Amino acid sequence: MTEGPLPVWLFWALLSASFAAATAILTKLGVEGVHPDVATLIRTVVVLLMLAILVGASGVGLSLSSLSGRTWLFLTLSGLATGASWLCYIRALQHGPAAQVAPVDKLSVVFVALFGVTLLGERLSAANWLGVGLIAAGAALVALK
Repeated sequence: MTEGPLPVWLFWALLSASFAAATAILTKLGVEGVHPDVATLIRTVVVLLMLAILVGASGVGLSLSSLSGRTWLFLTLSGLATGASWLCYIRALQHGPAAQVAPVDKLSVVFVALFGVTLLGERLSAANWLGVGLIAAGAALVALK
Protein backbone atom coordinates (compact mmCIF):
# COMPACT_ATOMS: atom_id res chain seq x y z
CA MET A 1 0.00 0.00 0.00
CA THR A 2 1.41 3.36 -0.96
CA GLU A 3 1.28 6.43 1.19
CA GLY A 4 -2.08 8.11 0.74
CA PRO A 5 -4.12 10.31 3.04
CA LEU A 6 -3.04 8.09 5.97
CA PRO A 7 0.41 6.71 6.72
CA VAL A 8 0.48 2.95 6.11
CA TRP A 9 1.06 2.18 9.80
CA LEU A 10 -1.98 4.27 10.79
CA PHE A 11 -4.22 2.51 8.27
CA TRP A 12 -3.24 -0.90 9.68
CA ALA A 13 -3.48 0.31 13.29
CA LEU A 14 -7.01 1.64 12.73
CA LEU A 15 -7.99 -1.61 11.03
CA SER A 16 -6.51 -3.51 13.99
CA ALA A 17 -8.51 -1.38 16.43
CA SER A 18 -11.68 -2.06 14.43
CA PHE A 19 -11.10 -5.81 14.52
CA ALA A 20 -10.25 -5.62 18.23
CA ALA A 21 -13.59 -3.88 18.84
CA ALA A 22 -15.38 -6.58 16.87
CA THR A 23 -13.48 -9.20 18.84
CA ALA A 24 -14.73 -7.80 22.15
CA ILE A 25 -18.37 -7.79 21.06
CA LEU A 26 -18.25 -11.18 19.33
CA THR A 27 -16.43 -12.78 22.26
CA LYS A 28 -18.91 -11.32 24.75
CA LEU A 29 -21.74 -12.82 22.69
CA GLY A 30 -19.98 -16.18 22.43
CA VAL A 31 -18.76 -16.85 25.98
CA GLU A 32 -22.09 -17.32 27.71
CA GLY A 33 -22.17 -20.80 29.23
CA VAL A 34 -18.71 -21.71 27.94
CA HIS A 35 -15.61 -22.28 30.07
CA PRO A 36 -13.16 -19.47 29.27
CA ASP A 37 -10.35 -21.91 28.46
CA VAL A 38 -12.56 -23.68 25.91
CA ALA A 39 -13.53 -20.33 24.38
CA THR A 40 -9.85 -19.38 24.15
CA LEU A 41 -9.01 -22.71 22.53
CA ILE A 42 -11.70 -22.24 19.89
CA ARG A 43 -10.49 -18.72 19.11
CA THR A 44 -6.89 -19.92 18.93
CA VAL A 45 -7.71 -22.77 16.54
CA VAL A 46 -9.60 -20.36 14.29
CA VAL A 47 -6.67 -17.92 14.31
CA LEU A 48 -4.23 -20.77 13.57
CA LEU A 49 -6.30 -22.00 10.62
CA MET A 50 -6.75 -18.47 9.27
CA LEU A 51 -3.01 -17.80 9.43
CA ALA A 52 -2.14 -21.18 7.90
CA ILE A 53 -4.38 -20.34 4.94
CA LEU A 54 -2.91 -16.84 4.70
CA VAL A 55 0.70 -18.06 4.78
CA GLY A 56 -0.09 -20.81 2.28
CA ALA A 57 -1.81 -18.41 -0.10
CA SER A 58 0.92 -15.78 0.17
CA GLY A 59 3.62 -18.14 -1.05
CA VAL A 60 5.96 -16.99 1.72
CA GLY A 61 6.70 -20.54 2.78
CA LEU A 62 7.70 -21.89 6.15
CA SER A 63 11.48 -21.70 6.37
CA LEU A 64 11.44 -22.19 10.14
CA SER A 65 14.99 -23.52 10.25
CA SER A 66 16.30 -20.17 9.02
CA LEU A 67 14.99 -18.36 12.10
CA SER A 68 17.48 -17.45 14.82
CA GLY A 69 17.27 -18.75 18.37
CA ARG A 70 16.55 -15.19 19.51
CA THR A 71 13.59 -14.97 17.13
CA TRP A 72 12.23 -18.31 18.36
CA LEU A 73 12.65 -17.24 21.99
CA PHE A 74 10.89 -13.89 21.69
CA LEU A 75 8.10 -15.14 19.41
CA THR A 76 7.50 -18.05 21.80
CA LEU A 77 7.36 -15.67 24.77
CA SER A 78 5.07 -13.38 22.76
CA GLY A 79 2.78 -16.32 22.02
CA LEU A 80 2.65 -17.23 25.70
CA ALA A 81 1.85 -13.63 26.60
CA THR A 82 -0.87 -13.55 23.92
CA GLY A 83 -2.43 -16.73 25.28
CA ALA A 84 -2.37 -15.41 28.84
CA SER A 85 -3.88 -12.11 27.68
CA TRP A 86 -6.68 -13.89 25.82
CA LEU A 87 -7.47 -16.11 28.81
CA CYS A 88 -7.69 -13.12 31.12
CA TYR A 89 -9.67 -11.08 28.59
CA ILE A 90 -12.29 -13.78 28.11
CA ARG A 91 -12.65 -14.21 31.88
CA ALA A 92 -13.10 -10.44 32.23
CA LEU A 93 -15.75 -10.44 29.48
CA GLN A 94 -17.64 -13.25 31.19
CA HIS A 95 -17.87 -11.21 34.38
CA GLY A 96 -18.13 -7.65 33.12
CA PRO A 97 -19.66 -5.48 30.42
CA ALA A 98 -17.73 -5.30 27.14
CA ALA A 99 -17.98 -1.50 27.20
CA GLN A 100 -15.92 -1.47 30.40
CA VAL A 101 -13.68 -4.51 29.90
CA ALA A 102 -12.31 -3.51 26.49
CA PRO A 103 -11.15 0.01 27.48
CA VAL A 104 -9.43 -1.33 30.61
CA ASP A 105 -7.77 -3.98 28.44
CA LYS A 106 -6.45 -1.12 26.32
CA LEU A 107 -4.36 -0.01 29.27
CA SER A 108 -1.92 -2.22 27.39
CA VAL A 109 -1.23 0.95 25.37
CA VAL A 110 -0.03 2.65 28.55
CA PHE A 111 2.04 -0.40 29.51
CA VAL A 112 3.61 -0.58 26.04
CA ALA A 113 4.63 3.06 26.30
CA LEU A 114 6.18 2.48 29.73
CA PHE A 115 7.93 -0.73 28.65
CA GLY A 116 9.08 0.83 25.37
CA VAL A 117 10.75 3.67 27.25
CA THR A 118 12.22 1.60 30.09
CA LEU A 119 13.15 -1.60 28.24
CA LEU A 120 13.70 -0.51 24.63
CA GLY A 121 15.08 2.98 25.18
CA GLU A 122 12.34 4.63 23.14
CA ARG A 123 11.63 8.31 23.70
CA LEU A 124 8.26 10.00 23.99
CA SER A 125 7.60 13.71 23.70
CA ALA A 126 5.62 15.68 26.27
CA ALA A 127 2.59 15.46 23.95
CA ASN A 128 3.05 11.69 23.74
CA TRP A 129 3.15 11.41 27.54
CA LEU A 130 0.04 13.55 27.78
CA GLY A 131 -1.70 11.12 25.42
CA VAL A 132 -0.55 8.14 27.50
CA GLY A 133 -1.87 9.85 30.63
CA LEU A 134 -5.20 10.59 28.95
CA ILE A 135 -5.54 6.95 27.86
CA ALA A 136 -4.91 5.85 31.45
CA ALA A 137 -7.40 8.40 32.78
CA GLY A 138 -9.97 7.42 30.15
CA ALA A 139 -9.67 3.72 31.01
CA ALA A 140 -10.08 4.54 34.70
CA LEU A 141 -13.17 6.66 34.02
CA VAL A 142 -14.77 3.96 31.84
CA ALA A 143 -14.09 1.32 34.51
CA LEU A 144 -16.04 3.28 37.13
CA LYS A 145 -19.66 2.37 37.74
